[in-house]
Amino acid sequence: MNGLYALKPWCIARLGVFTRWAVAKQLSPDVFTVLGVAAAMLAAATITAGWWLPTLLLLGARLVAANLDGAVARARGVSRPWGFVLNEIGDRLSDLLMFTGLAALAVQTGGPVWMVAAVAVTATLPTFASLAAAGAGATRTNGGPFGKTERCAATVVVVAVPHVLTLFAVAVVAGSVLTAALRLKGAHRELASTEALQ
Repeated sequence: MNGLYALKPWCIARLGVFTRWAVAKQLSPDVFTVLGVAAAMLAAATITAGWWLPTLLLLGARLVAANLDGAVARARGVSRPWGFVLNEIGDRLSDLLMFTGLAALAVQTGGPVWMVAAVAVTATLPTFASLAAAGAGATRTNGGPFGKTERCAATVVVVAVPHVLTLFAVAVVAGSVLTAALRLKGAHRELASTEALQ
């Protein structure tokens, strides 16, 4: 149940030309982390304004940059633990910016701001689950059924049709809890099998 994350290999293959260009220019993968956060910052403004098409393009750019930082690091052979830290911080900051834009949109359209706050908190659960599991020695998992890509897609829908904000909130909260639970279940199974082999 990887959700839209299952499209990542296809996406990385399409981005090969940018990866090769970045390698030829010896660009740091951190450049793409920064570009992803910058795209999210601009998206916060377009979300606030209720412009769904620029939001779609900017959140798409955010996801592309998030794919490129890892792809460039691997292609250049410069993957490092601090790069992992920067990538996670960039992803969390990008989410926070996106939800800030949604909160501003809710204020303007008379929507429930507290729901956006609940969404922002709950959306962190899958990442917390993955990082906690990775800290215990399990594989760092990504993807759905409701991960970063689904949050971005759902945000575009809300910007286009603001009156579905309540439905959006319910979907993100339920999807995030389910995703966190599935990640923890997978990590538990992996760690239990590792312990059994020792």
